[in-house]
Amino acid sequence: MRHGCKINHLSRTHAHRVAMLSNMATSLILEKRIETTLAKAKALRVYVEPIINRSKEDTTNNRRVVFSYLHSKEAVNELFREISQKIANRPGGYTRILKTGIRHGDNSAMAIIELVDYNENMLKPIAEKKAKSTRRSRAKKAETAEAPAVEAPAVEEAPKAE
Repeated sequence: MRHGCKINHLSRTHAHRVAMLSNMATSLILEKRIETTLAKAKALRVYVEPIINRSKEDTTNNRRVVFSYLHSKEAVNELFREISQKIANRPGGYTRILKTGIRHGDNSAMAIIELVDYNENMLKPIAEKKAKSTRRSRAKKAETAEAPAVEAPAVEEAPKAE
């Protein structure tokens, strides 16, 4: 029984799972958004959020710890130079998972995992909507009752030709 087991093993050995999550985390940091299965995205979020949190403080030790997880100098530099500046005042929740439906080949749930501060469509300020006028039926009835009634001209019928 798997009581209390919180890790999703993703049907892989430990070494395969760690290598896969490392590669996916590197791709996420460099590309800012990747598409994968929902189970992998959830496992990646648990893996990458502490790494991103380490980048807030740029020290030699933090760079070494992050490099031991990512194994990519480009990803470490990107993380500590650009991403750390955008997430400096965010207390957590650096990634967002968006479900995209199912994959037709094997019917697995697909998702997009992205860095929150890099989705330009969701960061746009919401355009202010113009004031919505309320529709009140009583007010309109009162206005029509006060307005003078206009009589319609009588329509005369033409004589029928026999």
